[in-house]
Amino acid sequence: MESSNGNGSGKGMEVAYEEVEEEANFESDEIERNKMGIMRALVEREDPSSKGVDDFMIRRFLRARDLDIEKATNMFLKYLSWKKSFVPNGSISESEIPKQLAQNKLFMQGVDKTGRPIVVVYGGRHKQTTLEEFKRFVVYTLEKICSRMPAGKEKFVSIADIEGWGYTNSDVRGYLAALTILQDCYPERLGKLYLVHVPYVFMTAWKMVYPFIDKKTKKKIIFVENKKLNSTLLKDIDESQLPEAYGGKLPLVPIQNC
Repeated sequence: MESSNGNGSGKGMEVAYEEVEEEANFESDEIERNKMGIMRALVEREDPSSKGVDDFMIRRFLRARDLDIEKATNMFLKYLSWKKSFVPNGSISESEIPKQLAQNKLFMQGVDKTGRPIVVVYGGRHKQTTLEEFKRFVVYTLEKICSRMPAGKEKFVSIADIEGWGYTNSDVRGYLAALTILQDCYPERLGKLYLVHVPYVFMTAWKMVYPFIDKKTKKKIIFVENKKLNSTLLKDIDESQLPEAYGGKLPLVPIQNC
């Protein structure tokens, strides 16, 4: 009898905890929805052209600023202003970034186990062009990734392969520009970044970039040891969706062909 009563009490507590958790999640979602409504009203008042923006974009900017309406609104208005000046035609054409595309360094194919698209970048193939062209390449890439996002998904995962990277590939100014665009203009898009085949010399550039990475992004970055590469990737990505270069089944597809 005592044992039976103990189990019953335990199950009752589990149910109670679940109910409390569900209630807390509902309240949290409700708070977020209310803040999204307030933020949308503020943004549309300042920039009427934002009326066509969907709720998911509003939510991403809001989450990027920990649900602080004022900070998120300012961030979003800056993004809208940047987009109008940097991408006046609404998109970046391949004719604007020929040297960057010729380096054949960025690919996209497959999805991880949660359905997020996989992007592969080869850092050792990067060569400096003009900063302006590189920034346009970054925007072209992010727009392409976002346009190919599966229904119901907002984030992508990336495998950054640094094998063969040397000082001729070092481009700290370019890295910082790319980081700024990702964090300020495409917040909450990166789901996880795997850094693989990292040579020791790369850490000199990394130490210069690291202080500019925000705390949310830092939590998404994983340095993968060579001996654990396969097991680490397979934990999150099914073999059928993993690029052939990492023991999977899929060939690499250049971003411009996606």
